[in-house]
Amino acid sequence: MNEAGSIERAIASTTSSVNTEVIVVDGGSIDDTISLAQNMGAKVISSPVGRADQMNLGAQAATGDILLFLHADTCLPPQFDVLVRAALATGQRRPVAGAFPLRIDADSPQLRWVEWGVNGRSRFFQMPYGDQALFLRADTFHKIGGFPALPIMEDFELVRRLKRLGKIAIVSAPVVTSARRWLQRGVLATTVINQMVVLGYLLGVDGERLRKVYRFKR
Repeated sequence: MNEAGSIERAIASTTSSVNTEVIVVDGGSIDDTISLAQNMGAKVISSPVGRADQMNLGAQAATGDILLFLHADTCLPPQFDVLVRAALATGQRRPVAGAFPLRIDADSPQLRWVEWGVNGRSRFFQMPYGDQALFLRADTFHKIGGFPALPIMEDFELVRRLKRLGKIAIVSAPVVTSARRWLQRGVLATTVINQMVVLGYLLGVDGERLRKVYRFKR
């Protein structure tokens, strides 16, 4: 929603791939997001605002065997499609899903620590989040009911459900995501808020309250 400043880069990061379908699900943008996405050849779908609903709608429209959910402010690495297909290759112990390591596009020692924590959590606890371009087979996604209809933490809950089915793979090359949220709030404040929301969710705090905490601006 209102991602005119980043949508072109996100779509451009998919162009090195083979046999992929790019779907942009827009939640009511009033800037040039839709026209920019259409000009780059993406299929654009309109949706009520809400990340879980938007991603589920995109998944319903997708025709491929594998789904990859990319945030509009995040770019995929070259040959991401090769990495994804290799991670989900047929075999007795193939992962049920996967994600990418995270890199944040700003020069800051504090953000390198954030990356270290995110990537450590992803590899050792198999808990990647949505900004790491989650991917999985379409039949697995539909089998578990897609993203839960939550106002926030939909990615966290999806990964928890997937972990019950099998392994979550982390591929070798990172996605690059915008640093804007960390820069706007400060790295420490953003990290604290993120952890408060996770803890609140695990303790059963109402999702709307958590969403307000997450989106709070000083």
